Amino acid sequence: MTTPARLDFARSERSTVGIEWELALVDADSGDLRQVARTVLDAVGDDDPAIKQELLLNTVEVVSGVCRTVGEAGADLSRAIDRVRALTDPLRVELMSAGTHPFARWAQQKVTDKERYATLIDRTQWWGRQMLIYGVHVHVGIEDRDKVLPISRALLTTFAHLQSLSASSPFWGGKDTGYASNRALMFQQLPTAGLPFQFERWEQLEAYVGDMLHTGVIDAFDEVRWDVRPSPRFGTIEARICDGAPTLLEVTALAALTHCLVEHFSTMLDRGEPLPTVPPWFAQENKWRSARYGMDAIIITDAAGNEELVTDAVARLLTELAPVAERLGCAQELDSVRVILRKGASYQRQRAVARRHGGELDAVVASLVAEMRAGRPL
Repeated sequence: MTTPARLDFARSERSTVGIEWELALVDADSGDLRQVARTVLDAVGDDDPAIKQELLLNTVEVVSGVCRTVGEAGADLSRAIDRVRALTDPLRVELMSAGTHPFARWAQQKVTDKERYATLIDRTQWWGRQMLIYGVHVHVGIEDRDKVLPISRALLTTFAHLQSLSASSPFWGGKDTGYASNRALMFQQLPTAGLPFQFERWEQLEAYVGDMLHTGVIDAFDEVRWDVRPSPRFGTIEARICDGAPTLLEVTALAALTHCLVEHFSTMLDRGEPLPTVPPWFAQENKWRSARYGMDAIIITDAAGNEELVTDAVARLLTELAPVAERLGCAQELDSVRVILRKGASYQRQRAVARRHGGELDAVVASLVAEMRAGRPL
């Protein structure tokens, strides 16, 4: 048996929140991706921790600080985007976010010149090269390590809610895939990506990481790319479920829903109440259903195998979480989830634009760019 890895969980204040948002850099005229991340990042320099590099040169990531409220985190993202725009506008480059770019070709994208990215591509080859995808990650502070795994398992019961609401990758390489979130199923092709193991005890996680390090699967814990994972370095749970969201309104709505869920489950633990769970086979099926059908998914809601339309489940959840949102100061952002229910998730809006324009996907890119500028679904 290999030696377990020691995973020290950093001290973190309860229910602090941070958001990471991956943005595509697209040509203002053609709508295709532009490989200008290096130009942007060189101009930013090391003085702005809110703007970061990513795997591909067509991407920059904006990140918030450690915030008390989702509104505060959204304001951080907004400031970072303004700074990026000051550099991209003169280059005739627009910002866009969705789970995938509707028509760009993965084979034409350049990888950031960094050893960890080169190692990833060398190991994962065709699948790694195909990772032309964008996501939104939400970190929520956990004050007690013993809460991390129970809350992570409980979040899998609402996985489909978050994935359906954020689904924004129906197109891939110029074709409609028939999926609401093609990104979700592509990303899980990487080793250590996809749904997490439902460990009961921290020692099991440490044993797993020890095995992965010993056998050379990973060199560091952050190479475990689960959809929901502990982030020991920050003292958070990191939800990596959501597709790239086109607008700040959607990013903060999804972050508020995640923030409220974690706090809700944390409060249940304080009261000594058992947290909801689903068996791994139901979690797997829910991921597939929400990736395939999005807002039309009939999801499995509990360990007993009961089912419900995801939009009905979301509406019920919003009512249940309203008092939590008041407490966390994100009632307005949580209520914005209703805007997504009303106007449709991004994959639905993208398909509607494609239909109106006879299947022309440059019109879809133009609509995503316009939504990004507007900050809300159009």
